[in-house]
Amino acid sequence: MRGSSTLLPVLVVVAALTALWYAGAVALNWQVVSDARARADLPPDTWQTVAATLSHNRPLLPAPHQVVQEIWRSTATLPVTSRRSLVHHAWVTLSAALAGFALGVLTGVLAAVAIVHLRVLERSLMPWIIASQAIPVLALAPIVIVALGTLGLEGLLPKAVIAAYLCFFPVAIAVTKGLNAPDLLARDLMRTYSATPAHVFWKLRLPASLPFLFASLKIAAAGAVVGAIVAELPTGAQAGLGARLLAGSYFGQTIQIWAALVAAAVLSASLVGLLAAAERLVARRMGMHA
Repeated sequence: MRGSSTLLPVLVVVAALTALWYAGAVALNWQVVSDARARADLPPDTWQTVAATLSHNRPLLPAPHQVVQEIWRSTATLPVTSRRSLVHHAWVTLSAALAGFALGVLTGVLAAVAIVHLRVLERSLMPWIIASQAIPVLALAPIVIVALGTLGLEGLLPKAVIAAYLCFFPVAIAVTKGLNAPDLLARDLMRTYSATPAHVFWKLRLPASLPFLFASLKIAAAGAVVGAIVAELPTGAQAGLGARLLAGSYFGQTIQIWAALVAAAVLSASLVGLLAAAERLVARRMGMHA
């Protein structure tokens, strides 16, 4: 009963978004189809025009079923090793996103630990961490890729660095907040029992920071996928979801573009779902309510 009550609102939202998507496809493709029918000397027919807007080969906005058909064609009917397979391109992007996610989370956590234990870093390093986010990733990506390319570093690493850039900030800020979450009375009590800084960290600060950590990890996971895709755009990559977006834009294949976008959304949602499951598992192991 609880599952059905949770699922129903989701289905209602999905149905509403699908209906709006279909309406948008009809509205945006209407003029293109009407002009094509006029050039072919076909008589005006509302229903035929509506049907044509939902089946146009190069629509301004593809209908949902066209995107689903493209995803099916490029995943189920092609071997995963094919360069035309969406699975192949999704894996290339996912590998860069995971590498960047690991790098960004590691550096973010280390920065947060250093800031918490060295007050001078909170005044000197934190403003730079915040200021770094003022640089648009679209402007930063070509600079990083060119700079690393001159050092002979190509392929996965430059994309991972861009993905790590988007992961670092939320993790560093959230973990710093979480490590400082225990109040002064709890810290003083630990010192009363002669706890060392290491004991305070592992027994008090770290457990208190876990909710903040997992919240930032979910944001970072989605950001890692975005960063990996953005890093593929200025390089003219031959593989990856960014490459699919570029190829679709070059040849006017809007259905291919939307299929790649849906695949990127599925990757991000899957990573966030896995982190949510890990959060619930950790919460149960620690005796907390998830």
